[in-house]
Amino acid sequence: MAFDFDTKYPSMEDLRAKAYKKMPRFAFEYLDGGCNEDINLHRNTAELREVKLKPRYIREYKGANLKTTLFGKTYDAPFGVAPVGLQGLMWPNSPEILAKAALKHNLPFILSTVTTMNIERASELTNGNAWFQLYNPAEDTLRNNILDRAAAAEVPVLVLLCDVPTFGYRPRDFRNGLALPPKMTLANILQILGRPHWAINTLKYGTPTFETLKPYTPEGLNLKQLGQFMDQTFSGRLNEERIKPIRDKWKGKLILKGVASEEDALAAIRLGFDGIIVSNHGGRQLDAGEAAIAPLKRISEKYNDQITIMMDSGMRSGPDIARALASGAEFTFLGRSFMYGVGALGNKGGNHTMAMLKTQLQQVLEQLCCEKVTDLPNFIL
Repeated sequence: MAFDFDTKYPSMEDLRAKAYKKMPRFAFEYLDGGCNEDINLHRNTAELREVKLKPRYIREYKGANLKTTLFGKTYDAPFGVAPVGLQGLMWPNSPEILAKAALKHNLPFILSTVTTMNIERASELTNGNAWFQLYNPAEDTLRNNILDRAAAAEVPVLVLLCDVPTFGYRPRDFRNGLALPPKMTLANILQILGRPHWAINTLKYGTPTFETLKPYTPEGLNLKQLGQFMDQTFSGRLNEERIKPIRDKWKGKLILKGVASEEDALAAIRLGFDGIIVSNHGGRQLDAGEAAIAPLKRISEKYNDQITIMMDSGMRSGPDIARALASGAEFTFLGRSFMYGVGALGNKGGNHTMAMLKTQLQQVLEQLCCEKVTDLPNFIL
């Protein structure tokens, strides 16, 4: 087995611990936290890890192949980078780090509307392979302009977010001044002074801003006014009338992200989506909801022959990815995990985390005597 990563940090727990020491507390807690009491945040991983796989040792075995074809493109492994907002706040220049690593490792990278790199730069860094997640604007004109930019940048896949009809109640963010409207507190400034590597890199790359939204944001807004602008400009609540114009206009693949019920999966099929990402936003929106693995199993059983089914939320390792694939996901995405990597190791964090996950997943398939990731459902107990 080839170890193409820094063996001083061989697990996600190692990366998380290192990131905690390098990031200001407000930035780490924004990354690490869920909502309310964090119950669903922890449930995501705990219930996923209840999935058990059964090896088959006495058989002909030709080796494991992680390559996976999704929407006509073959990737080197069945996982990619999930969209994450405010990445540059958590670690300076992190969306560029992850986009470059995704190109190197031949994995999909999804850019969030509200992260700190714009559509055009993401497309440039990934040779036109970056996906884009649309946080739906309230106004049709703004929506159409963003879609036109994504099309001009040759974005192959548009991901429409459906699971943020309202902002999650996140106590850490309230305490740290990162709720809308945001504010910088004396405590935050002191935390920055205690993390010089983060501070120096922030000076190098500049204060993080919503780069994709810059053309639409009035100049000279203070933090409170920016919060009000964002609240007025974007509405995450979707219905069929708001989705249909997007499906009509967008000529590439269209994905619905945040599906957590059979009813919404069926609606996605009816509305002509090419795929869905079963997700609960990493446990950041509904603390009383299910772990993502639960609806994944039910949706896969009913609709796996009608739409491409993917999953994010709760995965922290190669075995976790294998569990999700065995449970019916055709592909997976991880968000926090890659941010732990860049928070811990900076410019090396994206490559390290992707190589580590590939190595872990390869070992699982070899241990099971499973030759292809598409065969993993045959190994579930």
